[in-house]
Amino acid sequence: MENRVQIKYCSQCRFVLRATWLAQEILFTFGLDLAEVALVPGIEGVFTVHLNGNLLFNKKTEGRFPDSKELKQLIRDRIDPDRDLGHSDRP
Repeated sequence: MENRVQIKYCSQCRFVLRATWLAQEILFTFGLDLAEVALVPGIEGVFTVHLNGNLLFNKKTEGRFPDSKELKQLIRDRIDPDRDLGHSDRP
């Protein structure tokens, strides 16, 4: 399966820097296990992360932004549950 991550961010709110940072973190961690990490501009405060079309995180429902560790764990749990994320797996 070709795994695809989509980060939709509010361009009006200037969430692009957070979106690009998270995309970079995801690419550094999963590299060739992903076919794509897409950044999609949106409006009205949106910040969502999808993996293969399935919602992983929604800023509006969570009331906050995701952190890098959290996203890496959510992605790992779905594409390679046995993978050790090193420091991202430690409390």
